[in-house]
Amino acid sequence: MQRGITNQVFLLLGTNIGDRNQNLLVAQRLIEITVGKIINRSAIYETAAWGNTEQPGFLNQVIEVATEKSPVNLLSATLEVEAEMGRKREVKWGPRVIDIDLLFYGDMIVESETLTIPHPALHTRRFTLVPLAEIAGDFIHPVLRMSVNDLLKNCTDPLEVRKITS
Repeated sequence: MQRGITNQVFLLLGTNIGDRNQNLLVAQRLIEITVGKIINRSAIYETAAWGNTEQPGFLNQVIEVATEKSPVNLLSATLEVEAEMGRKREVKWGPRVIDIDLLFYGDMIVESETLTIPHPALHTRRFTLVPLAEIAGDFIHPVLRMSVNDLLKNCTDPLEVRKITS
């Protein structure tokens, strides 16, 4: 079997139901099995819920993964991990055992009915930018042509993002 090209992807993990720390660990184990090797991970951060605020707070973490999957296959794999962990999509921005957002796929830009890369709202969400800046602050957003650090400096989201692990 010929091996494919390895791509650098950044994923945001979020959880606010059950044992949140354990949910992050389980998601990472499943990602390593189905997506690829985790090569870097941020600390874990806690934030109040965003969008639908009448729910428990979230733990968020960004991981960098080396994968041979195409963007569409990567999306399918992350949706399978969510489903395996019991994620149910009943309410937009509702409580969830795990949420896996595809932030960047190298410097690729994808716009389709089912997938947009880079994540279209990442530059507006402090809970995404803070952990992403920790591990990839100099990464350049391929659409906005700004570093993650600069996106964070310009982010107007007032939501507090509190580091709880190193």
